[in-house]
Amino acid sequence: MEFSLRILAVGLCAFMVACSGLPNRRAAAESTADTTVAVVQQAPQTWSSAWQHYSLPGKESTDYSPARLDGRDVMAAHAASSASLLRQRVQIPASDLDRIKFSWKVPELMAKADLATRDNADSTVRIVLAFDGDRSRFSAKNAMLSELAHVMTGEPLPYATLMYVWCNSREAGSVIASSRTDRIRKIVVESGTQNLNNWMDYERNIRADYEKAFGEAPGALIGIGIMTDSDNTRTTTQAWYGPVTLTGKALALATATPQR
Repeated sequence: MEFSLRILAVGLCAFMVACSGLPNRRAAAESTADTTVAVVQQAPQTWSSAWQHYSLPGKESTDYSPARLDGRDVMAAHAASSASLLRQRVQIPASDLDRIKFSWKVPELMAKADLATRDNADSTVRIVLAFDGDRSRFSAKNAMLSELAHVMTGEPLPYATLMYVWCNSREAGSVIASSRTDRIRKIVVESGTQNLNNWMDYERNIRADYEKAFGEAPGALIGIGIMTDSDNTRTTTQAWYGPVTLTGKALALATATPQR
């Protein structure tokens, strides 16, 4: 029983590290060649210096590749029973958090996907935000996972991870707590099939969304990512992402923050 719990914890730890803005040493060498998703609107040749591709131990990697679609510079994502993400480290104090703008186009949803269940928690599109905070408030389970993450990566788990997702059935505005840990929560910004094959553009208030999801004020924003995964449902899915952009003072801070 103890051994099984440890195996489960290691797997969960790897998942949470992948959903954070923290480095995964095993995959640190895998960087995108010409990433067209950017926190700051920069020249194409500079985007890849900030965004990196991170894989999950034991998982096939989702393919991310820059493309031109419908007159837009986009990042194409294709997942075949796979899970990985593109992410960027930032350091934005809570007092400077403002809004985030992002867009995506989804041709088809995975019929079996259900973000509220452990076995089918896949999503064709996700925007991932990782936050710092007081880890002394972690439950015993989350504290153990954070310690494992520190051993595996040299960094603790993020205090909280907030995702924007497209859900098959739950209405927009719903908050879905991860079945694996309460430190990952998802806000549904799109639901159902009505807007498939259309570009959907969003502007969200980071602070308000965090408070809605976690019931408290956010800490510093330490990471931003995009993620398309189909490893749980063992299916194939694809999507396209437009640029991810911060607004207000956070934009200037993201521009000035050195990437490590």
